[in-house]
Amino acid sequence: MTISINDYKALSQELDPDKLQKQILTLLLKLQNVERGSLWLKRDGMYECVEALGDKSEDVKGIKISPEEQSIVGWVIQNGKMTIAEAGDSRHFSMLEKDFKVKSRLILCFPLKLKEQDIYGAVQVIDTSAAGEQLNLEPAYLTMLQDMVDIGSISLRNSLEFQKQRIEYAQLSRTLSSIRNNKAIVGKSQSVNKALKLVKNYGATSYPVLLYGESGTGKELFAEEIHAQSARAQKPFLTQNCSAIPENLLESELFGYVKGAFTGATSNKSGLFEAADGGTVFLDEIGDMDINLQAKLLRVLQENEIKPLGGTQTKKIDIRIISATNRNLEEDVRSGRFREDLYYRLNVLPLKLPALRERKEDIHLLTGHFLNREASFSHMLPKSMTQEAMAVMENYNWPGNIRELENMVKQFQALVPGDSISIKDLPLHIEHPGTQPSSDGPKLSPADEAETNQQPQEDFSGLTWKEMEHTYVMRLLEKFRWNISRAARAADVNRSTFDSRMRKLGISKRG
Repeated sequence: MTISINDYKALSQELDPDKLQKQILTLLLKLQNVERGSLWLKRDGMYECVEALGDKSEDVKGIKISPEEQSIVGWVIQNGKMTIAEAGDSRHFSMLEKDFKVKSRLILCFPLKLKEQDIYGAVQVIDTSAAGEQLNLEPAYLTMLQDMVDIGSISLRNSLEFQKQRIEYAQLSRTLSSIRNNKAIVGKSQSVNKALKLVKNYGATSYPVLLYGESGTGKELFAEEIHAQSARAQKPFLTQNCSAIPENLLESELFGYVKGAFTGATSNKSGLFEAADGGTVFLDEIGDMDINLQAKLLRVLQENEIKPLGGTQTKKIDIRIISATNRNLEEDVRSGRFREDLYYRLNVLPLKLPALRERKEDIHLLTGHFLNREASFSHMLPKSMTQEAMAVMENYNWPGNIRELENMVKQFQALVPGDSISIKDLPLHIEHPGTQPSSDGPKLSPADEAETNQQPQEDFSGLTWKEMEHTYVMRLLEKFRWNISRAARAADVNRSTFDSRMRKLGISKRG
């Protein structure tokens, strides 16, 4: 059997090292008409099996051999040349096959190299036939195979470097995003310190974590921190809100689908679980997941495998699941709304997050944190809060928890004039608990309120939609002295969206 142009093309175009490793090994086994083989890389001073095919491959993949131990893989890496060895060869690491019913009879091993002296791994194919006569060992054929391995070797090294740079880029992006968004777990209260200790302990494992807590307590932030402190930190952290989309769409989002699975499925699509392979999936509002989909999630946890929507083949995956809920799942289990077996699978490591009213000593820290962050977004100096106003804030129960406090600070940044926030700037429902929250945000200052009351109500009925939008945008820009970031926040849109609307309306920033 010979190698086709398409075989070479496939080896040179694949950028995913996991797929390429399997491609190289599969092609070698096919060309030598055998079923067992493995591919090894030099990692952290050891020789690690990163891919294996054939019987007992699951027992071989992940095995590490020390350079101090005798092995055919080690000999090939150290000497940089192909070798053929029988099972009785002194270099053979026979301990690996101790519990195998079918053992190696003849082993053919090639070095993985970039240049003659740059050997970074080895790939071996194994003949397990009784007489050990399956392998084609003709010199010309072996030379052809070595050429193919050399091409695959260069492609694999490039893909490994590409993956390394992609991981470094992802880490840098997360770091910059964290700096830009100033996302951090803020607090010194006893309840927060207790939660953070559990985060550190949980990060050292790969067991499922179930986060409990009211809405707005920062469950996703804690989930990210568990991921960041785990061995999976360099792998993806992907999130899905289980209550945000209908059941059938949620299944396709999580599991992916194959072409033709439903109307509009014109090609195969990987789901969230497959995309997060090696990393963590955060399932928010897990209590809202449909009972039928719960059974499929249970299989993911039990078997570490998924089956895309409309597919017939399963795929092995390696993910950690962190889930969160603000529901009483034990009650949902009793009522039959949530599967008991799934509940116990998810609740291996529970973590209850405190409500903001249970950690009032952290309110001033969180408020300062959000004031600094919003000021940096607006390229302004942060506003300060008077002691009297802070005392009122700390006395409020914050039913919306940290999310409510965060939104309140955004309103302060957008609507409170001057550099200081005092009691008069607080909404009535915070200053006087029990009062219904106003949809108008913080109170206007007396001067602004008087100015507003003196302005005649304008009749917009004679304007076109574009003219009315132009008037609205201009009023916001004038109100905030052409600070576009503040105007965008007051309009509750992204800065880029506000900029886009300004351009379409023909409004340019004053010099």
